[in-house]
Amino acid sequence: MNVAARKQPPTVRLRRLAAEIRALRHGAGFTREDVAERTHMNPATLWRLETARARPQRRTLLGLLDVYGVTDPERRLELVGLAKDAGQLGWLQAYEDQLPDEYSTYISFESEAQTVRNYESLFVPGLLQTEAYARALIAGVLPEITEDEVERRVEARLKRQEVLARAEPLRVWAIIDQSVLHRRVGSADVIRDQLQHLAKLTKSPNLTVQVLPYDVGAHPGMHGAFAIMGFPDAADPELVYLENRVNGLFLERDTDVASYTDLFEHLRAAALNPAASIRMILGVADQH
Repeated sequence: MNVAARKQPPTVRLRRLAAEIRALRHGAGFTREDVAERTHMNPATLWRLETARARPQRRTLLGLLDVYGVTDPERRLELVGLAKDAGQLGWLQAYEDQLPDEYSTYISFESEAQTVRNYESLFVPGLLQTEAYARALIAGVLPEITEDEVERRVEARLKRQEVLARAEPLRVWAIIDQSVLHRRVGSADVIRDQLQHLAKLTKSPNLTVQVLPYDVGAHPGMHGAFAIMGFPDAADPELVYLENRVNGLFLERDTDVASYTDLFEHLRAAALNPAASIRMILGVADQH
């Protein structure tokens, strides 16, 4: 049995398919080694399918359904259709060689999300960045990459922002630390334009921004930035994304998602209300 040869970032549908395949195996009472004996599939390959690291070909999926005793034609058709539609976001293919795997995966999930709740302690969230700010930020945090690579990453970041203008736009609630407003990324003009852009964006009903002021003191968000993604279908549970310089981490367990949801609510209560936040953003913009 074969899987699709090209590595791709998981999509929401691929993640759902992986969960279905995993649940069917558990329901049949098989270990991965049991399935390997019956299908001649390497257990590592099955692990990749069950963790959304790869998309099964039609023949592979049908073989697994046979082993798991799934005979209902409608159920089989549903899962085959899910596999067919589980391809990655089209435009992302052009940037795969420039983006870390985890970041590509995040973009893929983000493109299908309905909501994103984002806390950032060091910079303006990527979806809300201007082109000049994104360019200065990427060049600053990744001094080892070439100018061409910087430009490709800027292009990908701007492409991401199209989710804010689609027919049913992504709903974003962003909380940013006050230090983000004062950190000069690029020239004074760049940061001033960025802050004015941020204030302008909040006029859209799908965007809310709050500032966490210095006088809050120590707070639980000091562990670092995170994003919580919610999806339109109840069959797709929420995801938490954490990122550092070398990799990213997705959290799916209910307890982990609940912990970060509580954390976001704590930060939202501690932050300035949206109107006061915009006043602060524009005031700092004038200082720049």
